[in-house]
Amino acid sequence: MVGDSLGMVVQGQRTTVPVTMDDMIYHTRNVARGCSTALLMADMPFASYATIEQGVRNAARLMQEGGAHMVKLEGGAFLTDLVRQLSRNGIPVCAHLGLLPQSVHKLGGYKVQGREEAAARQMIDEALALQEAGADIALVECIPAELAGRLTEKLDVPLIGIGAGPNCDAQVLVSYDMLGLTPGRRPKFSKNFLIGQDSLQAAVQAYVHAVKSGEFPGPEHCIA
Repeated sequence: MVGDSLGMVVQGQRTTVPVTMDDMIYHTRNVARGCSTALLMADMPFASYATIEQGVRNAARLMQEGGAHMVKLEGGAFLTDLVRQLSRNGIPVCAHLGLLPQSVHKLGGYKVQGREEAAARQMIDEALALQEAGADIALVECIPAELAGRLTEKLDVPLIGIGAGPNCDAQVLVSYDMLGLTPGRRPKFSKNFLIGQDSLQAAVQAYVHAVKSGEFPGPEHCIA
């Protein structure tokens, strides 16, 4: 996954908001050159899908110019019409729920989402609506592990978690956090897999093994 988190870990931005379509196409295209077997997902950046027409056009650019196989959208049920139209045009979609980094100024910071039961139920309803609209995968960020488990049970599509505990179908981490390259305080749910390894490749392999074995994320990485 080529995430717009590159704005913070590569470009040195304070948020993901300044990342542009051209930025995403450039980075996705570079990853695509070395990607031969994995499905390649790319983020639609801030305000690049404010309308259905704009969203379809920019998603097509990520696929045609960037080489992406799937696009990821941040937001809830209000995106169902766009997801439906993307699906009709043969564009696979990952729906991103929970903490939405592109909405950090609206949310008032990087805060855990879905702690209250009403908010949890709303997230489940929105995930189901996006699945019904045609989303092929869902991703949840920074939500309680219990809620992630409920979502996994409810959804037919795979659920990817980041900061959502072990009860998901798959896990993802920002590579700079996984390799201990992020300066300063890192998220509670991250782990430096480079410690004790002699290469970046070995660190990535350690991460894969830890996820598949169920070792990561552990209780210390979960959000209550």
